[in-house]
Amino acid sequence: MSSSPKVLLIGDLAHSNQEWESLSSKYALLEFRKGTRAEFLEHCRNGTYAGVRGCYRSNQSTTVTGPFDKELVAALPGSWKFIAHNGAGYDNIDVAACSARKIAVSSTPVAVDDSTADTGIFLLLGAMRQAHEPLVALRQGRWKGKMRLGHDPRGKTLGILGMGGIGRAMANRARSFGMEIIYHNRRKLEPSLEKGARYVSFDELLAQSDVLSLNLALNASTRHIVSAAELAKTKKGVVIVNTARGALINEADLVTALESGQVSAVGLDVFENEPEIHPGLVRNDRAFLLPHLGTSTYETQRDMELLVLKNLQAAVDEGKMLTLVIEQKGLDWVPEEADV
Repeated sequence: MSSSPKVLLIGDLAHSNQEWESLSSKYALLEFRKGTRAEFLEHCRNGTYAGVRGCYRSNQSTTVTGPFDKELVAALPGSWKFIAHNGAGYDNIDVAACSARKIAVSSTPVAVDDSTADTGIFLLLGAMRQAHEPLVALRQGRWKGKMRLGHDPRGKTLGILGMGGIGRAMANRARSFGMEIIYHNRRKLEPSLEKGARYVSFDELLAQSDVLSLNLALNASTRHIVSAAELAKTKKGVVIVNTARGALINEADLVTALESGQVSAVGLDVFENEPEIHPGLVRNDRAFLLPHLGTSTYETQRDMELLVLKNLQAAVDEGKMLTLVIEQKGLDWVPEEADV
């Protein structure tokens, strides 16, 4: 029997199978690319995964195992200390349950920053220019259709809710269009990271933004952070962009605000119950919509997979992680952070 550390791949790989297979020189590689939640739980309980130190968890693996919720985390063998997750968002992992068992979790925030911000700017411009109707009309042989005049970004205020890596990348791009940047965050950033952006309260962000961009993680405290009460505090005719997680916004309240004109347009890549989309968004020609394409480029998805593999190796080889999730930073038992 091999004495090499055991690591498990959960879900599939698209762009780094060769790199995964090369790890067989130092690890015993196990795989659960396909199957059911019941089968996975049985493997955890019958000793199949005994001795596993950690896993590579693809974001799509939720369709295989279901979420890494309290039940599933409780079933992991005692040897399991690391979850290297592929995705900037990790709301399908119960981090509190992992922390209770001293299982460290990493995500892929750095690798997704540029691609997600590019998508955000695309949505911002599409929403501001009211691009949906002429795009549809063109393909229907109606040329511009019932086109409305849009607005230029120049001179407008972009309010960023969540000034992490993606938010800062969004700000950098928006500056090139002549936009003023304000932001709200858990804490004020150092001036070197702000680059002229102005820190404001949440209410000030709502009141002052011409475009409001959501760039924060989804968790219990941020679910529906933008609902009817918050939308009522925004400028009349605000544009809302969301590339983070759909459930940050109460979608029904957003539809109401869009139909009333309180919100003039939206640019959305994510939805509260995706792949289902509120019919009020689908039928509204001031809604510029994408089907969650934020990281849908070859370069970004390969970079994400490679970062997950680096996290897994740093964890098993050195007891460190490169991109530990924010909820676990500062806990006395977590691995040291390594440089990305």
